[in-house]
Amino acid sequence: MEQSAKMEESRMASAALPEAVELRKKSNFKYACTCAAFASMATIVLGYDVGVMSGASLYIQEDLRITDVKVQIMIGILSLYALVGSFAAARTSDWIGRRYTVVIAAATFFAGSLLMGFAVNYAMLMFGRFVTGIGVGYAIMVAPVYTAEVSPASARGLLTSFTEVFINFGILLGYVSNYAFARLPLHLSWRVMLGIGALPSALLALMVFGMPESPRWLVMKGRLAEARAVLEKTSDTPEEAVERLDQIKAAAGIPKDVDGDVVAVPKKDGSEVKRVWKELIFSPTPAMRRILVAALGIHFFQQATGSDSVVLYSPRVFKSAGITGDNHLLGMTCAVGVTKTLFILVATFQLDRAGRRPLLLASTAGMLVCLIGLGTGLTVVGQHPDTKVPWAIGLCILCILAYVAFFSIGLGPITSVYTSEVFPLRVRALGFAVGASCNRVTSATVSMSFLSLSKAITIGGSFFLYAGITVLGLIFFYTFIPETRGQPLEDIGKLFGMTDDTAVEAEGSATKDKVKVMEMS
Repeated sequence: MEQSAKMEESRMASAALPEAVELRKKSNFKYACTCAAFASMATIVLGYDVGVMSGASLYIQEDLRITDVKVQIMIGILSLYALVGSFAAARTSDWIGRRYTVVIAAATFFAGSLLMGFAVNYAMLMFGRFVTGIGVGYAIMVAPVYTAEVSPASARGLLTSFTEVFINFGILLGYVSNYAFARLPLHLSWRVMLGIGALPSALLALMVFGMPESPRWLVMKGRLAEARAVLEKTSDTPEEAVERLDQIKAAAGIPKDVDGDVVAVPKKDGSEVKRVWKELIFSPTPAMRRILVAALGIHFFQQATGSDSVVLYSPRVFKSAGITGDNHLLGMTCAVGVTKTLFILVATFQLDRAGRRPLLLASTAGMLVCLIGLGTGLTVVGQHPDTKVPWAIGLCILCILAYVAFFSIGLGPITSVYTSEVFPLRVRALGFAVGASCNRVTSATVSMSFLSLSKAITIGGSFFLYAGITVLGLIFFYTFIPETRGQPLEDIGKLFGMTDDTAVEAEGSATKDKVKVMEMS
């Protein structure tokens, strides 16, 4: 009887074990999800600026009486300023940590929004754009890197795509702000639209203090106990936490047998920084070169395929398609924002199921069809300026909404997800900054040339040009982008031909023998 009772207790304990593991996994996923959401909120600032400027630029041009060239510069210059912010964020995030870099991003955008909101002339507005651009550069660099580093491999695609979710949510807020404040007096409308952008950044700065630091950054600083604690809260199982810590230690050049609460890691000097630049830019291995080309390519084609032209100039595109009246134009623009936000949620839940590569290829192919349709519709409307062509107007509206939907299920979110995954730890911050810089330069080129390009080759011709670039992007993605779904960050280099020996070398094995353990009470 006693033996039977013991067997029953053993059976119940065995049955309860998987349930306990599952509960722990769910709890840890929620924690990682919260951390990712808080960090990714930083990218709302970019989305809001993109969305709000699409409508605010119409009122700024009328109020300040500036030319189309100045409008293009005002809209597109932010991307070049973000270039500076991205490189500054790469150094800052390695110096003070990913978490406090998010605070800097929020504070900078807060100041920039206020400067734009209180601008009395074009010069002051452009200075506000400069400050805002620095904050945007910080945000788009640090948020995906932090999220990728804190996420378990099983949900990294889902969590890293949060950055694009919040960008799209920010765009929608910007469109709604346009619609809500358009009825204010001309001199107030655009100032309120821009100034109110300070609110989300203030909220973000407060939320950051509820986030832990990135475990990979903590290991790079030798703070193993803190890194272990974060990994135990964000990994699916205790075994995965141990495995992730060992992988990060190896990547950081810390011997596997070295253990303790804190280890002293040699400080990086000028030669260390030069070595990182050499490994990534000036003298990369073939595998590192392929990683760099893949990251730069995906960032380039994300912007060169015309996404900013559709989003930033959507009221003007709809006007060219035959839609008139501010309410109708801004209302259709809000429809673009809603479509982008809804479809980015589809991508969020499919990245770790369908994979990066299938979504990327399907997205780009769909965008190509939509760009051809949009170019056709706009060309037909342009050839009949005095009469409305209902089918062409309908085709334009359908293709714009379908374009942003296809963009949002693939090329939009996958760009930041993929770039945050592929670079080895030692060059990850710099690598993402280089990718983000390529993204911003391309974005600036597209957004600062669209109005002039439309006058030169017609607005329909502009979208045919983007369609041609999209064909090249589709070929590039098919031949050059491997699948990374479910791979630990430290193993992704092997997909590009990086062997264990080169990976160890790239991650700083030269410093391995210099590490000393210092137990801290």
